[in-house]
Amino acid sequence: MKKVSIYLAVSLSIVIGIIGISIGYYFTSDYRISMYDKNTMDLGQADRAFDLRYVNAMISHHRGAMLLAEQLGKNTSRPEMKALSEEIIKNEPVAIKELYVWKKDWYGDTKKVKDPIVANLGSSDEKFDLRFLNAIIFHHETGIMMTKDTRTKSSRTEVLNNIDTVEAFLSGGLEALKDLRKNWYNI
Repeated sequence: MKKVSIYLAVSLSIVIGIIGISIGYYFTSDYRISMYDKNTMDLGQADRAFDLRYVNAMISHHRGAMLLAEQLGKNTSRPEMKALSEEIIKNEPVAIKELYVWKKDWYGDTKKVKDPIVANLGSSDEKFDLRFLNAIIFHHETGIMMTKDTRTKSSRTEVLNNIDTVEAFLSGGLEALKDLRKNWYNI
């Protein structure tokens, strides 16, 4: 009888664990995608947590720009690149703050988004600015992919307006960054 009770207890524990995970998975689908798919920037299906995943991804995206800009500020010798670094470090926190407000107001979520892992661009040398430009160009391109995906899946006005602003900024910035890379490195 005691052996049956142990097997029953273990079986019930497993079943309850599976049910608990399933419920958590269903009600908080952002567990499925804590960040975006690195290859497609797909934030998953359009469900009730989609906008939360977008907000978290955009917070991470803005922080990624800041982390790259911090490296730039320490390692560039070009005045225009130092100014770019300062501009990014000054402006990105404003966007991040707005996203945290949405996250709290819409979902009651006050969790801090983890900083993304960004490339270590190395130390200052004649190719540092090229490494930064390559990294920030890729950063802009992936941000645009994310906004295009979100445009088809969100119906929240604030998110759609944010996408318009982000896409316009990233697209304009992308061309300017590519021009710098072309002029300085003929790439």
